[in-house]
Amino acid sequence: MKKNQAAKYSLLKPNIKSLSPVSDLMPLPVYRLHEIRDLTPTSYIMRFDRNNMEFKAGQHITLGLPGNNQLREYSIYSTEHDPYLEVLIKEVEKGMVSKSLHKCRLGDFLSVDGPFGFFTLDENNLGKKNLFIGTGTGIAPFHSMAGSYPALDYSILHGVRTTDETYESSFYPTERYISCTSRDDKGKFKGRVTDYIRKNPVGSETIVYLCGNVEMIYEVYDILVSQHFPVDQIKTEVYF
Repeated sequence: MKKNQAAKYSLLKPNIKSLSPVSDLMPLPVYRLHEIRDLTPTSYIMRFDRNNMEFKAGQHITLGLPGNNQLREYSIYSTEHDPYLEVLIKEVEKGMVSKSLHKCRLGDFLSVDGPFGFFTLDENNLGKKNLFIGTGTGIAPFHSMAGSYPALDYSILHGVRTTDETYESSFYPTERYISCTSRDDKGKFKGRVTDYIRKNPVGSETIVYLCGNVEMIYEVYDILVSQHFPVDQIKTEVYF
């Protein structure tokens, strides 16, 4: 295996999100649901108790229904300073958990565990330029990072099919958020995030964070390598 290929595949090992079983021996704490905010017919934000949970922007939690033996991992959408927790969820076509959570009513209890993960900002790089590249709900950890660190120098490339899926983009300063739409021409850029990067090479002083499906992450990685971008400045969180 070539050096660049080995480095690319190693990006995924500590960062893959998957189905997580609930331990029968250690029941998880429950958190009360306060709000469900529908963004599209199949995507929504859940707000629930924080219960004094300490986390770093970019980390994720596991979430499910009490008494059910399945949990899903979701990046924390809320900021480090909010008195509540929020996650951004998109229903999966055959997904049991994402559809069941969407049917919850205010006041219902949720099983929550965490936080987990290392997809966080490096304190030594807070003064540097940061490029956040996400597809779909992969923007969730970047929402937490941007809100937790208002002085952060960042730009967001958000790949979506249509502008209906830009998920509360008004939260970000206009000059920092670039929607890349593949199925309409209403975004700031017509095409995929990979098309944008090919036309707009990333400066070597930038720290790049990638969050989304594995195909996008592999393709972005290859483009950055072709642009002689330092691979040790690429951080990933993979959704399948």
